Amino acid sequence: MKASLRRYRTPPGRPFAGRPPDHRVALLNPRSVAGQVFLLQALIVVLLVAAAVTMELLQSAYDALRQGRRESVVAAQAFANAPGLVQALRSRNPTAVLQPRAEAARKRAGVDFIVVMNTQGIRYTYPYPEYIGKKFVGDIRPSLQGRTLIEQAGGPPLPAGRGTDVQAVVPVTDDRGAVVGVVSAGLTAKNVARQWLPQVPITLVSGAAALAMAAGGTALVSRRLRRQTHGLEPAEMTRMYEHHDAVLHAVREGVLIIDADRRLVLANDEARRLLGLPADSEGRQVRELGLPDQISRLLVSGEPVTDQVHLADDRLLAVNKRPTFLNGVPGHSVVTLRDTTELAAVSGRAEVARERLKLLYEAGIRIGTTLDMVREAQELAQVAVPLFADVVTVDLLDAVMRGEEPTAEGRRRLRRAATTGELPMLRSVGQQIAFSSAAPQARALQQGHGLLSADLRQERGWQEQDPDRVGRALEQGAHSLVSVPLQARDVPLGVVSFYRVGDTPAFEHEDLLVAEELAARAAVAIDNARRFTREHAMAVTLQRSLLPRGQPEQDALEVAWRYLPAEAAVGGDWFDLIPLPGARVALAMGDVVGHGLHAAVTMGRLRTAAHNFAALDLPVDEVLAHLDELVARIDSEESTDDTAEGHRGYEVTGATCLYAIYDPATGVCTIARAGHPDPVVVDPNGTATCPDVPASPPLGLGGYPFETAELRLPEGSRLVLYTDGLVEDRTRDLDSRLAELRRTLERTAGRTPEETCRTVIDTIVPAHPVDDIALLVARTRLLPRSRVAEWDVPAEAAAVGTVRARCVETLREWGLEEIAFTTELILSELVTNAIRYGSPPIRVRLLHGRHLTCEVSDRSSTSPRLRRAATMDEGGRGLFLVAQLAQRWGTRYTAGGKVIWAEQTLDDDASTATGGTLADVLLEQFDDAAH
Repeated sequence: MKASLRRYRTPPGRPFAGRPPDHRVALLNPRSVAGQVFLLQALIVVLLVAAAVTMELLQSAYDALRQGRRESVVAAQAFANAPGLVQALRSRNPTAVLQPRAEAARKRAGVDFIVVMNTQGIRYTYPYPEYIGKKFVGDIRPSLQGRTLIEQAGGPPLPAGRGTDVQAVVPVTDDRGAVVGVVSAGLTAKNVARQWLPQVPITLVSGAAALAMAAGGTALVSRRLRRQTHGLEPAEMTRMYEHHDAVLHAVREGVLIIDADRRLVLANDEARRLLGLPADSEGRQVRELGLPDQISRLLVSGEPVTDQVHLADDRLLAVNKRPTFLNGVPGHSVVTLRDTTELAAVSGRAEVARERLKLLYEAGIRIGTTLDMVREAQELAQVAVPLFADVVTVDLLDAVMRGEEPTAEGRRRLRRAATTGELPMLRSVGQQIAFSSAAPQARALQQGHGLLSADLRQERGWQEQDPDRVGRALEQGAHSLVSVPLQARDVPLGVVSFYRVGDTPAFEHEDLLVAEELAARAAVAIDNARRFTREHAMAVTLQRSLLPRGQPEQDALEVAWRYLPAEAAVGGDWFDLIPLPGARVALAMGDVVGHGLHAAVTMGRLRTAAHNFAALDLPVDEVLAHLDELVARIDSEESTDDTAEGHRGYEVTGATCLYAIYDPATGVCTIARAGHPDPVVVDPNGTATCPDVPASPPLGLGGYPFETAELRLPEGSRLVLYTDGLVEDRTRDLDSRLAELRRTLERTAGRTPEETCRTVIDTIVPAHPVDDIALLVARTRLLPRSRVAEWDVPAEAAAVGTVRARCVETLREWGLEEIAFTTELILSELVTNAIRYGSPPIRVRLLHGRHLTCEVSDRSSTSPRLRRAATMDEGGRGLFLVAQLAQRWGTRYTAGGKVIWAEQTLDDDASTATGGTLADVLLEQFDDAAH
């Protein structure tokens, strides 16, 4: 608007035609707006003043007359009732007595006359003596009857002058009530007028002041109007706005002006037509106008736009938007709209072109939103119906549905992935489809391009496919078909069939091109989903192959677990359950940051390494330290120059791990965690708590120690380990999710680990997890004290016999006489080595569980070494015998020394085999000695 005004401004020094050169007289110019306003206001003020004066005169005259009547009555009655008046009237000379008294009373009362007369109306008193004795001018008859009369009448001159008198006539009565005379008092008109004449100047002055204020206000308004209109005269303003309105509403482009508060300030007729704006749209918020979401967001945004095409109803609008200033205020914007769909009117097929553009626009928005092949097929069918076809079917190759590359042989087997529309003869979703070689779908799939069947009654190949179903389809109105193959990157994926039914016009050649465009867009999305399905299946298969297949045999824990891969991409979550010597069990839970095959492979390397480190019977902190070195080494290998090319982005950005060892003989669980979430312990009563396990840095940082914690778990306690995918949620904080997990675990009091896993997964896990979830629940068991035998051994050779005797006695109590000799031999060799090479105190412990474990501990940190003794060596055969007789043996280090252990199986076959092995070993040793 301001720019428009500038076009009408006259250059400096050249006033507009008709404008007075002297702005001071503009107020008096009746042709100017200010002059006309001033004259109108002056006329209004004069009329108001005249009306006010008139009303004041009438009101004052009325009030003065009423006041005069009241004063006249008061004066007349007061004098008529004065003492001695009756005696004066009956005296010989009433005038001599009453004249002085009447004049004195007149002056005191402020009236113009007081006249006393007899019953015949002859005056006894009057202000002028020459009129005494003459007839009274007025009506005294009512007074003679005893009534008071107020009247207006003329009479002789008075001191106030001539004029109409307002007079009151009252009777004078004696003691008997007889009228003996009459008294009249009154005022002249001049005396009455003195009461209202002083108010007239006040009214006139007020009117003059109002007129002056009107002139001043008009002058201020005139200056303000000149400043706002940039000095334009009314005729110029009218001409400018007529031009503006004519141009604004005549152009074939929509124009919108939006203010800083996102309200619509102005919309021309074309904008109202293109957007379907209501009549009261101006002044309303843009979001309240019911516009399409994309148009509404564009109008309220502050960003400039150039020739962006947007869909509004059935029109494609080219939108331009520029920020501007309105009345000096920033934040406003001007938007222009151009209907590009009208360009198709040149060919006479504007409506068809708009529908096709709309169809392709919808396809571009709706197809390709997911990585699910079936969902993409459904989106294709839903987009095409009813804008393009009445019925759509999408059939994909079986291999494609599995995410595999289709083969030439596999192109004959298809499966119905989606169908939309009403045609009951069609097969339902999920059924296998086998097209004959003459069917349009098979020919389109074979030839690699779309086929148009404008009249299905003439399509023999389609009718021969399934005569019964085809006959019903023709009866239901199917008359036209377009078959288009779905292929991407020269890979056939399936075929889509577009049907038209009933009164819908048959397909034309242009429709075939549109169908091929739709199929091409959908094929890319379906192929992406197929490739994702294949990679996701490979990653899941790899990851599941790297995770535990079943539970190992152990007596310490009752365990159940769950693993749920993410929908989008497989991650690096892993867990493990590793039996250790001495009936102990190691629990591991880890998470590799990232997704995909690389994360799964890295997870497998970490799990294998953790399994190997656990087999060495290392403490929990040392296991984490070795894993930390492994992750750092993997990072280093992945980032080297010779391997980085082609593998960029595969570096391990971090990994977390929790490692714990549970000893059922003592009920102690030693645990450490590297950046992993806290475990949850549920005691036998059902109370869930997060124990205070020190948090160490994630794996791969290097150089940081890992702190451990020892938890004493009563029998029946449940130890719950999990990865962060179980408790992390973008919409909720971590503390609330952990609290929800604890509440869920408390509700599972008394349930098995399997039932606990099922409840947690059903309650906590979202319907569509975005990250992998691993959950492990272990319920503790304690080894009965009757299955544990331990005693201290003196550091002397004679103690070996005592140890062997107690061993035999203990095995007899446990019913293990079959392996007593072997166990006695193993234990004597271990105790002998501890006495000879170790440091006291020496302690022996036998554990009877799934295996029989012999443990000998001492304070020395030296580890025994297995070797084959030479023929002439006197020693060196003890550990060799232990290794041959025991199923497993080894050494583990403790804070106070070391433990040498040997483990034997307790099944009959193993016992028999051990007996044979013992004889063979002894004979072998004798053979070596003979040589």
